Amino acid sequence: MVVFIKNKHGEPLMPCSHRKARLLLKEKKAKVLTYKPFTIQLLYGSYGYKQKVYVGVDLGAKHLGLAITSEDKVLIKGEIELRQDVKSLLDTRRIYRCSRRNRKNRYRKPRFQNRTRPEGWLPPSIQSRIENTFFWIDKFCSLVPNPKLTIEVGKFDSQKMLNPDIQGVEYQQGQTHGYYDVRYFVLARDNYTCQVCRKKNKIFNTHHIVYRSHGGTDRADNLITVCMDCHTYENHQKGSILYKWMMEGKKLPRYKEGAFMNIVRRRVFTNYSHAKFTYGSTTTPKRKELGLEKSHANDAIAISGISTINKHTCSMFKIKQFRKKKRSLHEATARKGRKTKNITSKRNEKNTKQLKSFSLNDKVRAFRRIGFITGFTGTSGAYVKMIDGEYITMPNKNYKQIHLNQLERICRNNNWQFIQSLQDNA
Repeated sequence: MVVFIKNKHGEPLMPCSHRKARLLLKEKKAKVLTYKPFTIQLLYGSYGYKQKVYVGVDLGAKHLGLAITSEDKVLIKGEIELRQDVKSLLDTRRIYRCSRRNRKNRYRKPRFQNRTRPEGWLPPSIQSRIENTFFWIDKFCSLVPNPKLTIEVGKFDSQKMLNPDIQGVEYQQGQTHGYYDVRYFVLARDNYTCQVCRKKNKIFNTHHIVYRSHGGTDRADNLITVCMDCHTYENHQKGSILYKWMMEGKKLPRYKEGAFMNIVRRRVFTNYSHAKFTYGSTTTPKRKELGLEKSHANDAIAISGISTINKHTCSMFKIKQFRKKKRSLHEATARKGRKTKNITSKRNEKNTKQLKSFSLNDKVRAFRRIGFITGFTGTSGAYVKMIDGEYITMPNKNYKQIHLNQLERICRNNNWQFIQSLQDNA
């Protein structure tokens, strides 16, 4: 991975190698601007020879691929993981606020000035991903001189995915058209067969894959056919098959990602009118011509427009957003509005931001592995996860807690986790 450079006026120059950046910093001819990604600024005047630089972006509902190329060189490539927990957190907050209204609290007059949505409003879960996508595109484009931006967009017709022969008024009828209700549609979709025991000719129920108590909906993509013999109280408990379906996510056709990509495509056209746009049908053959394996980062390389690769970066970055602070105002265990004061609740321990010399989301090294602190426990313990979500545990131990004395802090972090790793060139 290269080091980005800016001149003394703050204008981007061509990236340099780690060795050159190290020498400039050692000779005090440059200073560090940012560490993620690593960027330095020159303290003296320079001519600033510039080459053509291309930025390729592979848009996705969960991951964003990004690559920067110049001539026949791949300067940088990586993936950015977008947040997927916004909706569930809002659902939790809604439940807490609903329970608060049933408690004895001070009277608050109703407000009606917040009932209308502004033009262009989007659900918070979608708005968060779009804003983060635009943030990182603008961030990397600001680090290179005169970038030529190419973005791969997608256009999806979810109705045609379900029925390739659909046309005309059929678009307005939907899947459940002709059925008495959603339940009869689910039974017909599953061919009147229990999805647990695979038996027919029984009395069937429609089971919620994600329980309604966990935020599940009554839509057809969250319902499945289960017979009366399998739809029991025991099979709903932890460790049973129905509970595992909820935790692992029973695979049913879902098309919400396609709807998101249609929304972001229109926003990208408006926000990056100067960019060049392409589609997946042209990206795949280009990537195969370059001899690259399928990944978001390699797709971004092909999208950038490079024709041959003579110098490929040996490292790859990965960025993931982390929910650093818990801003929920209403908890499940209330402190106010009670007849007796609540002094036994340990609610505050959930929101511990610092313990001794360590803070939440610090980048640390433990047992020769690099991870991030995701929480604290007790008076001297912490939970450490790698960027892919795997816990770092002590050798030959099953529990996840690690003593703070066994952690080596690398750096402080904001709510973005940034890591580089060595990768094969193919």
